[in-house]
Amino acid sequence: MIQKDKGAWAWVPILYFTQGLPYVLVVTVSVIMYKQLGVSNEDIGLYTSLLYLPWVLKPLWSPFVDLKSTKRKWFLCMQLLIAFALLGVALSIPTNMFFVATLACFWMAAFASATNDIASDGYYMLGLTEKKQSFFVGMRSTFYRLAMVTGEGLIVVLAGFLENKYGDNTKAWSITMTAAAFLMLIMTVSNFFVTPKYESSQAIATEKPKGFLEVFASFFEKPGIGIALAFILTFRLGESQLVKMAAPFLLDAPDQGGLGYSTEQLGTIFGTAGVIFLSLGGILGGILISRDGLKKWMLPMVLSLNLPNILYAFLAITHTTNIYAVTGTVIFEKFGYGFGFAAFLMYLIYIADGKSKTSHYAIATGFMALGMMLPGMISGFMQKWLGYDGFFIWVVIAALPALLLLKAIKYPADFGKKTTTNNA
Repeated sequence: MIQKDKGAWAWVPILYFTQGLPYVLVVTVSVIMYKQLGVSNEDIGLYTSLLYLPWVLKPLWSPFVDLKSTKRKWFLCMQLLIAFALLGVALSIPTNMFFVATLACFWMAAFASATNDIASDGYYMLGLTEKKQSFFVGMRSTFYRLAMVTGEGLIVVLAGFLENKYGDNTKAWSITMTAAAFLMLIMTVSNFFVTPKYESSQAIATEKPKGFLEVFASFFEKPGIGIALAFILTFRLGESQLVKMAAPFLLDAPDQGGLGYSTEQLGTIFGTAGVIFLSLGGILGGILISRDGLKKWMLPMVLSLNLPNILYAFLAITHTTNIYAVTGTVIFEKFGYGFGFAAFLMYLIYIADGKSKTSHYAIATGFMALGMMLPGMISGFMQKWLGYDGFFIWVVIAALPALLLLKAIKYPADFGKKTTTNNA
């Protein structure tokens, strides 16, 4: 029997980097790719936001992941499928029907990625004790975000370099997505070797739910679930719109209200300053929750997630293109995101706590994805209507619902706090 917490320092970083990589490629890098291939902001906002749908719907098939086979087998199979789907994107870009074909491949990657999330999160909660879950939540979040910055940074830098080298955006992005598929394959092989077979343990096997309907009934019977879901839906209301239009804002020409940055410049900013401060924010968030519990840090972390959005509004209003101002904005936004998201992850773990935690966590994150998808779908239209300056002001205002709901949600003040007898 393999004990819980075994080898966590090795598998948590790799597993969550692999979870974040396909997400950022589907949700964020696709935005930049389509922008550089001539797709309109309206279509980008609408169709790439619809790619969130698998993360919204994943609770519908999460019980199958709970009931059938092991989490480890599920995430390894899904990661391999994602690698093939990304290769499909690469091969579809040079075709005459590239938009429809690449969207179809991204949809395949999105469904596989959402299923991978269910299995990976379930493996995390089954394989670690509660206190270790709290301690590693910062590292988990950090490596997930490192994957996102790898996508927004290194992969986009590669695309920008190839755009300049070949003078052909189609060829550049085809090669870039081939490289992304190869990277995903490498991460899949890595997970095969570093993840222990926790689920051979009889103690863990007994945590499986008894039936499909029981999973959903037990989730919606949790005390205060209505307020909890309202908070989950609104927590990222501002960010869900900002993440769709931040890249177009930096890439659009000044006469369109943008800053006129190149693809390579955009990738360099996200891939250097972004990755460093995102990592620091995520690690610090996990350490502080592990030390003091969730209650003390919830409000500061919600504020840290949203206040940096004011800087984007400042850039848009003043038309500031100064590299230091733009990089500073990215630094504060990435640090605030990493720091603030640690609290959200711990709250989701609290909501999922108990039997059927894998499926319950999937349901909770499904509502989180819905809170990302719906605002993201209208982000392009909002930007066209309000302009970039008005749009980013609206993004700042969108933080208010989550702040107002903070006093209404209930959770133990010391949830996630490391006990004095528990060594990290």
